[in-house]
Amino acid sequence: MATRLAVSRCGPLPAAARRSPLVSCRRWFGASADTVYDVVVSGGGMVGAAMACALGHDIHFHDKKILLLEAGPKKVLEKLPETYSNRVSSISPGSATLLSSFGAWDHICNMRYRAFRRMQVWDGCSEALIMFDKDNLDDMGYIVENDVIMNALTKQLEAVSDRVTVLYRSKAVGYSWPGPFSMADSSPWVHITLGDGSTLQTTLLIGADGHNSGVRQAAGIQNVSWNYDQSAVVATLHLSEATENNVAWQRFLPSGPIALLPLSDTLSSLVWSTSHDHAAQLVSMDKEEFVDAINSAFWSDANHTDFIGSAGSMLQYAVALLKPSKVSARQLPPSVAKVDAKSRVLFPLGLGHAAEYVRPRVALIGDAAHRVHPLAGQGVNMGFGDISSLLHHLSTAAFSGKDLGSMSHLTGYETDRQRHNTALLAATDLLKRLYSTSATPLVLLRTWGLQVTNAVSPLKEQIMAFACK
Repeated sequence: MATRLAVSRCGPLPAAARRSPLVSCRRWFGASADTVYDVVVSGGGMVGAAMACALGHDIHFHDKKILLLEAGPKKVLEKLPETYSNRVSSISPGSATLLSSFGAWDHICNMRYRAFRRMQVWDGCSEALIMFDKDNLDDMGYIVENDVIMNALTKQLEAVSDRVTVLYRSKAVGYSWPGPFSMADSSPWVHITLGDGSTLQTTLLIGADGHNSGVRQAAGIQNVSWNYDQSAVVATLHLSEATENNVAWQRFLPSGPIALLPLSDTLSSLVWSTSHDHAAQLVSMDKEEFVDAINSAFWSDANHTDFIGSAGSMLQYAVALLKPSKVSARQLPPSVAKVDAKSRVLFPLGLGHAAEYVRPRVALIGDAAHRVHPLAGQGVNMGFGDISSLLHHLSTAAFSGKDLGSMSHLTGYETDRQRHNTALLAATDLLKRLYSTSATPLVLLRTWGLQVTNAVSPLKEQIMAFACK
């Protein structure tokens, strides 16, 4: 296994080492002072840890050295707490398939998650709605606590500890990139300096270090970004009564979307995107006032007008005449009884997109490459989609014995993901702007748009297929 051979400072290299480009380069380019890895993943959050897991479990990486750098401590969930965490993710079927491919989904299923089989989205300024469901009521997605996902990933990293080294409380503080024409006394690999002064080298650096990515900045990759005029308030809520609770609810208010995501028969998770001032007020309210505000946000018709109601009814009637078909009936959201103590937190929202996802020996995944508004629930799914694509291209390269840091296959990953992510970012940003107003012309436009989309089954199926990847 070429990448595991020790590099000697004196004497001839073994014949096997002379045949290995990686080991040979280590010997002649003076890399012996540093540990050399085939892949280093910078950032051990959900996306970074899943990337390291996926590589560690890939058959074509069985002889590779992989390193995961995580600035925080190792988090071990020895016992599942009774109280649900306020930070959850909506996991698509495609993401669940990825997690299943290296065994993490089994751990999640043995802990806890909640499947949802319908999604109802409706306008706070009209009666317009769209209901996403499947004829056979298959799962549309899963609500999982971030801590549960991380615990599952940690277990699977331990299962491949012979291939994947994890350095906790370690952060890269400096990078040195190979030039376009490496000189005889320079290394062709990425040189990384850690906070403790130690150094290492890698043939491929994967940046999974969040929307303020140090890897992206050090590589000189431009990032288009802006902050929204909104913050998201998250909390864990108790419902007034036990229900099947298999519907994800989202209502677009003029101040921003509010979503209720199922956790159990009696619990749901709140994600309320609203103005910074209103978000601060929501967090500081007493519990009863906060619960009243949530119920009002889901149930109140205060933003309705007679004109919009009449126009919407006319189109609904016309659609029914032109296309008589079974339309999913409106469901009423559950009422909220109380909020878990200390579960209310807010965080600012923004959009970001890297102009490039790859450079020679560098690839960006997750929030390092893109940041999205939570209204579509696609943030972590976009990151897991990046992993699936990058893993495919890297596995193919490893099988063929190619240089993992070569642009020949990294550009294939970039093309795949930018095509998908750019479309999703643009659609999400458009929806945010379209719904963050109560102006009559725009309310009428989106009302008709929701009604038509809800009536055209093939269009709804395309949207669901895209979201489920």
